Amino acid sequence: MTNHNHSQSLSREAVLAVDSAAQIDDVLAIPDHIEDALWRAESAMLAPAAQPASALVVCGVGGSAIGSDLAVALAGDRVTRPVCVTRGYDLPSWADTATAVLCSSYSGNTEETLSCYEQAAALGAPLYVVSSGGLISESAHATGVPVIGLPGILQPRCAVAYGMVGTIEVGIAAGVFEPSIRSELAAAAAPLRELAAQWGPDGDEDALPKRLARAAGERLTVTYGAQLTAPAAYRWRCQINENAKQPAAHAELPESNHNEVCGWGEATAPVPEVAWLLRDADQHPRVRERIEITAQIAADAGASAEIVDTIGDSPASRLFSAVLLGDLVSLYMAVLRGIDPTPVPVIENLKDRLGRPATA
Repeated sequence: MTNHNHSQSLSREAVLAVDSAAQIDDVLAIPDHIEDALWRAESAMLAPAAQPASALVVCGVGGSAIGSDLAVALAGDRVTRPVCVTRGYDLPSWADTATAVLCSSYSGNTEETLSCYEQAAALGAPLYVVSSGGLISESAHATGVPVIGLPGILQPRCAVAYGMVGTIEVGIAAGVFEPSIRSELAAAAAPLRELAAQWGPDGDEDALPKRLARAAGERLTVTYGAQLTAPAAYRWRCQINENAKQPAAHAELPESNHNEVCGWGEATAPVPEVAWLLRDADQHPRVRERIEITAQIAADAGASAEIVDTIGDSPASRLFSAVLLGDLVSLYMAVLRGIDPTPVPVIENLKDRLGRPATA
């Protein structure tokens, strides 16, 4: 099953020979997803809250939660109230009737998110739903809870742009995010299409994501992020886990410089790992300095370390460039291993052992 040939082609034909569900096309369609998500949010006609919420709690897991992490990072200092992304069965103990609650479940049947939905409804908190259907949408429609409807044809992990846009639109409606973010999202689609063309399977064989995937091989990858790129680093790790079916790690700077970095320090033999550090133009100058030093520490330990810069002229463009790049790297890693990226048999087995349902 495993393929060690790093000169293997990553052409469209080669990718589709392994990628049976053509997940590659869903990844390359992220720019279209941004535009479609904005249209779907507008069609949902979310009414602005009479009073801004005291906070926003986003409930979701897996592919239905990462978009919210990215949305909060993108909003940055344009967040006017606290935002909490919770990945579990319960709302935070401090949530009350002034707390807006967004339940994000691509399938609409995620048991953790349904539990939070029921708690929010019982609490009387302002509720919003982002979903493609399922039990949560049925309940929301029956009780007048606003729903941003999603297309039901994607893997939850491929709906990242929908989750990101949905979170921002709900945040704007709840008075938690400044509305200026919306136009930035819309403007990000066009430059992202150009990157998709360059980086996709029809692009050059030495394009950045193909080169990174070949360099990684089957080694453990550690992706570092900071500020805007912190959730992108987590996304890289999860995509490598799900698509390439490989263990992976991620860490956030500057925190990891106070603990995790010691793991590179006392190696008795060259460390057979890959360190990717996601750098952004707007990161704190000291964070950018830390990225360079951390890369050198990893390289000194024998790891393959590379600083990867975001691309774009706005935070939205740069963040989406990092997401697109990581998604493609993970998919190309799967193809190089000869492993179909879409099926997740370990998760399916876990759900069966739990007694189903438990999907993002």
